[in-house]
Amino acid sequence: MSLQAGIVGLPNVGKSTLFNAITNSKVEAANYPFATIEPNVGVVEVKDERLIKLSELYKPLRTIFTTFEFTDIAGLVKGASKGEGLGNKFLANIREVDAICHVVRCFEDGDISHVYESVDPLRDVEIINYELIMADLTTIENRMAKILKKAQTKDKEAMFEEAVLSKIKDTLQKGVLLKSSDYSKEELAYIRTLNLLCIKPVIYIANIKEDDINDPDANKYYLALKDLALKEGNEVVAISAKIEEDLSGLSKEEKSAFLEDLGIYRAGLDELMLKAYKTLGLKTFFTVGSDECRGWTFKDGMTAPECAGIIHSDFQKGFIRAEVFTYDDIMEYGSEAKLKEGGKLRLEGKDYIAKDGDIMHFRFNV
Repeated sequence: MSLQAGIVGLPNVGKSTLFNAITNSKVEAANYPFATIEPNVGVVEVKDERLIKLSELYKPLRTIFTTFEFTDIAGLVKGASKGEGLGNKFLANIREVDAICHVVRCFEDGDISHVYESVDPLRDVEIINYELIMADLTTIENRMAKILKKAQTKDKEAMFEEAVLSKIKDTLQKGVLLKSSDYSKEELAYIRTLNLLCIKPVIYIANIKEDDINDPDANKYYLALKDLALKEGNEVVAISAKIEEDLSGLSKEEKSAFLEDLGIYRAGLDELMLKAYKTLGLKTFFTVGSDECRGWTFKDGMTAPECAGIIHSDFQKGFIRAEVFTYDDIMEYGSEAKLKEGGKLRLEGKDYIAKDGDIMHFRFNV
């Protein structure tokens, strides 16, 4: 399951520095607007401690972590929806991602220019949200113009489309981002075909100074952003992009020592990954054995056959049943033989809803 998050924000807020840390790559991070023009794409492994422990137990030939794709998208400025700055190119890149990681500058530094000459997280968020809304309004109005005549003939499908489009338009004209909870299943299925920007899940990344990393709540800019995220129902994570970039080049042992010196127990990027999974409703199941131990990302609510299909379509097509046990149980019992003796290995059928941390062996016949 390929998942992609887009790193967005105004110019000079720390997007490219953060991207360097995420992918351990080296893209240009210059002190001027539009240092990023083409989107940089990087795939990062999700270092799940559970998979590490499973590999220590099974000692496989290879261990494969789940992955998450991040795209560093060029900085947005006021007027992008009308073609200002990189305009439509920027907006088109955002349409391709599953979630938006919105980097917001929450620090003052006279050596790093701000495109609007002052630090104001709420203003910065409003600028980007406005551009997303304006771009989506254009999409909605263009679509409404195409189906209007058909809807007037009482065509049921066209009337449904027009009703949903009108509902969306009313919300956007109020300057409000869309919420999936405001729409029915049928409406959401249709909205997905429109590939709108304003309904994508958002995680705010407050880029703070290194000195604030131990106590982000002491940062007034972070508190303002945190309050906004709470009102919107979005997630927010405080990160020092510079610290994360420094951490990215260290070994596991060096990284642990560095974090300990800083007085924090988890890197900001690890926190970001957890928030991304939560925001997108993602879980992880595992397959294990002497050849390979591997993590697989699935959507909350998926059945065992659907999870099997993530591995290979034939697994889902010919699904018979799944042998299932939990990560906690295998860690406690130490082997599958002992799990079976203890009644902890069970067979599940087509209706089984997979849970985070499940370990599954699929039986299928094609």
